[in-house]
Formats: sequence, structure tokens, C-alpha cells
Amino acid sequence: MTRPLIYRSLFYIALIVVCVALYQLAARFPLQRDFTQNELNSLEAGSVHILSQLDKPLDITVYATEQDAKQGDVRKLVSDFVALYQRYKPDISLTFVDPLKEPEAVRKSGIRGNGEMVVNYAGRSEHLTTLNEQTLTSALMRLARNREQWVMYVSGHGERKLDGEANHDLGEFGRRLTQNGYRVTSLNLTVAQEVPDNIGLLVITQPQKKLFKGEIAKLLRFVERGGNLLWLLDAEPLRGLESLAEQLHIDPLPGMIIDPAAQQLDAPKDWTLGGGYPPHPVTRDFDLITAFPYATALSVDDSESWTYHTLVEGAANGWVSQRRDMRFDATQDVPGPFSLAVALQRDGPKHEQRIVVVGSAAFLSNAYSGNGGNLDLGMNMVNWLAGDEQFITLAPHTAKDGALAFSRHQLTVFTYSLLLVLPLLMIAIGGWLWWRRHHAA
Repeated sequence: MTRPLIYRSLFYIALIVVCVALYQLAARFPLQRDFTQNELNSLEAGSVHILSQLDKPLDITVYATEQDAKQGDVRKLVSDFVALYQRYKPDISLTFVDPLKEPEAVRKSGIRGNGEMVVNYAGRSEHLTTLNEQTLTSALMRLARNREQWVMYVSGHGERKLDGEANHDLGEFGRRLTQNGYRVTSLNLTVAQEVPDNIGLLVITQPQKKLFKGEIAKLLRFVERGGNLLWLLDAEPLRGLESLAEQLHIDPLPGMIIDPAAQQLDAPKDWTLGGGYPPHPVTRDFDLITAFPYATALSVDDSESWTYHTLVEGAANGWVSQRRDMRFDATQDVPGPFSLAVALQRDGPKHEQRIVVVGSAAFLSNAYSGNGGNLDLGMNMVNWLAGDEQFITLAPHTAKDGALAFSRHQLTVFTYSLLLVLPLLMIAIGGWLWWRRHHAA
């Protein structure tokens, strides 16, 4: 055997060994990277966080035919989508059932349409008719909760409703709560004997009519017993809730915040932008813009029983005004910055009591909740109040615009380059290669 043949044989043997070793490394330590602009092949950080909370196997059953007239191969679409979740949680099992071949199984499961998905976890199940990351992750969040959480909101005095559709209501916020596993219902204090102690939290929004003394007494007793509370204020009179503010040592400044920074961004004059989020579980990893319409500034009095934390700061160069012209008057107005939301904590008889007071109920209203990270911040507040810090997740990133915009000049240059310059360049290269070969011969 000649020496070149030996070298060549050794090279191929070494190449095979390296390939096998690389395969074993790839199988044992898989590494993937999503280079798509919108990260279409990756899950949001919030979805990955929820998957980390599921310590038991997850079973997904999809009732779908092999082919659909509109969507084509439904099973492949579902398999590719669920594979994104299986990448972070390998014990997710996926099973397909053909509704045409197994009608009895469809009837027992209560399936209503082709492509419906049933997600089972720890003896509980969720039905999904729409398949996307938001719906599946929301279902997983509901399944991950090991107890039923009730959210009640005070009603009967013109307050904003968590199931209302009017612009001033909080219906969108209420739907987000329901999607994430909370049970939402109203509470009429003129009928209820007391505020229930077994609820996750109570929500109070700005009343339009003054509360009765008996209703206020029930709210004060609820706080005294260690109840958790989300209080959404407006730049309006408290209408009977002054004693609650006194109990919490919260002093809303009279008037409305004027924020020049919001006006510089062409935002309405009655908006205040969240300018800072001091460290707190509610604002962990939170850096989205938030808007607080008709905001009132929150001042906190010293208290030995409560521990206070500012959640949102704003209007560093703004002021609180009681006049309609909204011009700063150093003799009457109070300069910023201000606390737009504060968190209160103290040790209770059974658990740590938590309260959040926000100086703008409108920031979670249907008209404004879609601005920036308003809804996400509201959900973080509720999760913290209900003791579900593990569900405080990163907000989903927005999709980037993949469209390319060219000016007329750029389009002209691109067109001539593609249709004229590039062909001439190829002809020139071909001619040069022909000339070189011809003279070399």
C-alpha cells in the first residue's frame, strides 16, 4: 500500500470519527438558533416561563382530519407548532384523533369542530378552538394554577365594570384576567353582608356616587382582616372613600398631573407617561411604555404598620394643576416627579397583606388599556396581589415590520442594476474567462 493511499485512508477514517462525534454531541446537547426577523420559530419568554412552572406531564389531543379543505394538512401545522413547546418541555405528548373515523370519541370529549384541541394537565383540561401562542400559553397558565382565584370588583355606584364594554369600563382587562385563570365577578356592598375573605383580591374603581357609611365600614373591615386590594383612583373626589385613604396613609394630591414629556410626543395633554419603574416584583423585567390618562399624584404618609414601594414614577418635569388652562403656576401648582402607582405590604394574621393603589383608573379602561404595556402592568399587579408571582412574565415582543420602503431614486438605481448592470457584468466575466482560456491554449 502506497504512502498517499495510507494518508487518504487515515483522513477518511478521521473524518468519519469526527462526524460521529459531532452527531453524538448534537444529539446529547441540542443547540438551536432562530435567525428569522420576527423569531417565528421561537416561543416568547413568557411562554417559556409558564412551561417551567409545569412539573407534571402535559397531554395534548387534537381532533383533526388529515386534510382540511381550507387549511390543508392540519396535523402537520399543529405538530410543527407544538414542537416549539416540546423543545422546552419534552414530556408533552401529542395525539391526533380523526373525527370521521372515531365519532364516539368526539362525542364524549364534546368536540365541536375540526382542529379543536384538548389540553390535559394534572387532572384538569382546557378546550382550544384557536391555535396560536397566546391562546395555548393562556390555557397553560390557567392549568398551572393550583387553586381557584376570585377577583371581585365593587359595583353599584357608577364604578367602572370589569365586564363592561363602554370606553370607560375595564372589560378588556377583565377578559385578560379570565384568560389567565381568574374568576371575575361584581360585589354589591349594599347586599353582601361582608367582603368575602377567600377571594384573591378586591378591585375598587372611582365611584360616581358617594358610598354609604355601612359600605365603607365593610371595606375597612376587609382591609383590617388582611384582604388584598387593587384601588384605581381618578383625579376626582373620593366620594366616601376618604376613610380608606386615611387607613392606608395614602393622600392623593388634588388636581390632575400635567406631563410635558407626553405632550412632546404628541400625546394628549391629560396623559402622563410612566417614566420609571423602581425595583419590585410587579415591575421585574418590565420596560414597556405606560400611559396614565387623567392621573392624580399619590402622596404617602409615614406609617409604622405599612411598607411602601413606588411602582411607577412619572412627570419628572411636570406638575399637578387644578386649573383648566394647564399652565404651570409656581404659587399654586406642585412640581413633579410623582408616584403614579404604589404598593403596600404588611404582615397579616394568615399571610402577607398586599395592596396596590394606582392614580389612574383610566389606564386600564377599554379606551386606553391597549396603549404600550398598560394591560401587562395591570396583570403583573394582579398576579402579585393574588400571590402568583411565578406568573409575572415578560410581555410579548411586537413583530417587526419586514416591508422594505424605497424612494423613487433608489428604485431606479435598483431596477437598472438588476436589468442592465448585472447582465453586462456577467457577460464581461464570461468574455474574460473565454479570452484567458483562448490565449492559454
